[in-house]
Amino acid sequence: MAHGARHHPSWTFLTNHARVLLMLARDPGIRLRDVATGCGVTERTVQAIVADLEADGYVTRTRGSDGRRNRYEINAKAQFRHPAEAGHEIAGLLALLSAPAGATSTPSGRTPATAGTGHGGPDPRRSARRPGPGE
Repeated sequence: MAHGARHHPSWTFLTNHARVLLMLARDPGIRLRDVATGCGVTERTVQAIVADLEADGYVTRTRGSDGRRNRYEINAKAQFRHPAEAGHEIAGLLALLSAPAGATSTPSGRTPATAGTGHGGPDPRRSARRPGPGE
């Protein structure tokens, strides 16, 4: 493929569950319709994903102060489900990807989306690059 040409990848690194979680972390008052648009899935799919995330303790849904919209609170201390990531809190993923690209972190080194989560570990965006195999 020529340099700069665009194509749609047949796979991505993040699941739809991760994308929905990140969008809720970026904007806790977002409408699920807007999450669906942002993730490229149907609103019904997003509703099912939010139900999964809520059932497993990753997200808490509450009624907003306006009495109409839902608000979503992320449990950043929840751990990844897959055995390969066992023992790791989702706070690291949120810190890395929930702030818009190029966003600055707070004085504590946390991104705005995780500033109140108690995630006190190092900011993964600032960690030293480790050489890969053969480097």
